[in-house]
Amino acid sequence: MNDLASLLTPEGRALLDAVRDTDPADELAVATRLRREHPAELVSAALGQARLRQRAVAKFGAADAGRMFFTPNGVEQSTRASVAAYRAARMAELGVGSVADLCCGIGGDAIALARAGIRVLAVDRDPQTAAAARANAEALGLGDLIEVREADVTEVDTDGYDAVFVDPARRSSKRGRIFDPEAYSPPLSWAVEAALKAPRAALKIAPGVPHEAVPAEAEAEWISDGGDVKEAVLWFGTAPGAVRATLLPGPRSLLGKGLPDPRVRPVGRYLYEPDGAVIRAHLVAEAAEELQGGLLDPTIAYVTADELRPTPYATAYEITDQLPFNVKKLKALLREREVGILTVKKRGSAVEPEELRKKVKPSGPHSATVFLTRVAGAPTMLIGAPAGPATG
Repeated sequence: MNDLASLLTPEGRALLDAVRDTDPADELAVATRLRREHPAELVSAALGQARLRQRAVAKFGAADAGRMFFTPNGVEQSTRASVAAYRAARMAELGVGSVADLCCGIGGDAIALARAGIRVLAVDRDPQTAAAARANAEALGLGDLIEVREADVTEVDTDGYDAVFVDPARRSSKRGRIFDPEAYSPPLSWAVEAALKAPRAALKIAPGVPHEAVPAEAEAEWISDGGDVKEAVLWFGTAPGAVRATLLPGPRSLLGKGLPDPRVRPVGRYLYEPDGAVIRAHLVAEAAEELQGGLLDPTIAYVTADELRPTPYATAYEITDQLPFNVKKLKALLREREVGILTVKKRGSAVEPEELRKKVKPSGPHSATVFLTRVAGAPTMLIGAPAGPATG
């Protein structure tokens, strides 16, 4: 039985409503009860879809996830709704009225594009995935703007569309996450070729893509949401060679200026931890310039400064102590200050945070943050706490 097709029947939809809020711990009892009145395959499909919808809430929100249809890969690989909405808004600002969405998955990006008023051709070669995308377009009332086609994206004619969006598969059932862009499905080189044929294009790629793999014709953008780096996007037809880091919610974008590496300086009163998108985009120098700060070490992406300055691109900490790496000294200092809530951050250190936490055994009513890092090449511990908002 085709799970999705069965769930789209009146009986399947009624079952989905009935099992919507099922606790995983109660599944066996619920399944046993429902199988007295419904086919076992349909009950299993409904319960499986309910689990996928519950997992999808984090990406799509409860309202949409509760109406959409998912495949296991679709939940795992689809774009977070906030990121898709940002990209769709940028497409709309660029004057894009129609998009060929290649490798559309279960339709997350197509939905965002349609909600931005853009007409979408959504293409995927997997029958179940394409069926889910079609069902999602209908479920969210976007069927008039989204045409779903089951096809090999390499055989789709995109002439006549204002833009192309490609989201190649970056996971394999046999190898797991794929890091080589040429091992994407389709390969990055094919996606770039397709992008260059269109007036505008956006290619979604892994945020760890090497900068040398970015084509000269592309603008490269790294996007984080709530502090977590989600993806990189190669834009074509915008600003060739430009680099930006975009932080959501916002959006707030830091643009690259081609600055040299920041100077290395002694530890100041404040330490700034740049957002992951800023680091991935190699824009730490731009953030340091804005903060009038320097680096602790030429190889470490921590910025230090003497003054507290407001910035969306880094989290500020006030540093109270600087010690050479020594677990016994750290344990004594934390005991003296009655620190029981210890946040351990590391960059340039082989010590694992949990390992350190077990050794120092924090205890007490106060909290602190310890940074395990290097200062001018020397293993160092910096102790402090999140800084309050800048004033003045």
